[in-house]
Amino acid sequence: MRLEPRERASSLLVLGVSVGAAILALLLCAIPLLWAGAPVLDAYRVMAEGAFGSRFAVAETLSRATPLILTGLAATVAFRAKLWNIGAEGQLYLGALAAAALGSGALDLPGWALLPLVLAAGAVAGGLWMLGPTLLKTRFGVDEVVTTLLLNFVVLLFVSMMLEGPMKDPMGMGWPQSAPLLDAAALPKLIPRTRIHAGLLIAVAAAVLVWLMTTRTVWGFEMRATGANPAAARFAGMPVGRVMLRVGLISGALAGLAGVGEVAGLKGYLTLDLSPGYGYAGIVVAMLAQLHALGVLLAALFVAAVFVGADSMSRAIGVSSYIANLIVATSLLTVLLSSTILRYRVRWR
Repeated sequence: MRLEPRERASSLLVLGVSVGAAILALLLCAIPLLWAGAPVLDAYRVMAEGAFGSRFAVAETLSRATPLILTGLAATVAFRAKLWNIGAEGQLYLGALAAAALGSGALDLPGWALLPLVLAAGAVAGGLWMLGPTLLKTRFGVDEVVTTLLLNFVVLLFVSMMLEGPMKDPMGMGWPQSAPLLDAAALPKLIPRTRIHAGLLIAVAAAVLVWLMTTRTVWGFEMRATGANPAAARFAGMPVGRVMLRVGLISGALAGLAGVGEVAGLKGYLTLDLSPGYGYAGIVVAMLAQLHALGVLLAALFVAAVFVGADSMSRAIGVSSYIANLIVATSLLTVLLSSTILRYRVRWR
């Protein structure tokens, strides 16, 4: 048996590897479920029903998938160019902070202009925050994994300071939260009496635009070429430094939009517990999708279903809802291992 490098993997193979990795993760996570004394088939059945078994369940899953799509796209864009953005969590919070600051009435604007401004401000805030690590990487060779990861904690401390200080809601009974957004700054609900909001449409549109950009434009070609071989791209005349800056801005902007959606579409105000780790889960989403922008939609739906379904499983069977974290983490490991199939073909002799 020998391994031969593949020239390219078909779309069907990419999809099969991602689905297989998810199934393998569920099989591996059956071991701790058995160890805990839970009936595995019943547990996964309850998880599926909790995620898709009713109108409310589907609404919750789609609501949870919305920020995961955007953070997954943020990781996809950056990783395509070998820019390892681990800071989507911080960029999400900065986008949410900008949305809360402008959407609560800081500017006297007509209603029709407020929501577009809030969306733009969140995207700009996230993009500019990613600009620093990108410049440090391109100019001085500083490892962006370290800078983006550590800046997450800087953002959280800054948001905490703002919520305890100048942005604290005087009507919040002492709780560290921002003033609520005006009605004109809120994303409309798509289905009455559910938490699905127009941020889902923005996330889907962003996925389509990112796919078109990466596959049909010069920007996308330069991004892929820079990620594949920066030296060759530079030799071919591509402005590698500018390409990386562009990628960093787009990646941070997508993560910032995820924060806007959580504030303007879901919660209505900013708190420090706005995200349960969407920025980090977006990395898993991107890897499950094999860095394919449209695949991010399915991967985000899977991860969201795991989180939502695990809550139902916890209530019905008594298994800790942290099994969702285990499934998501195992999915990342299995997809990284199974990606070998995409790079190599097995030859028997």
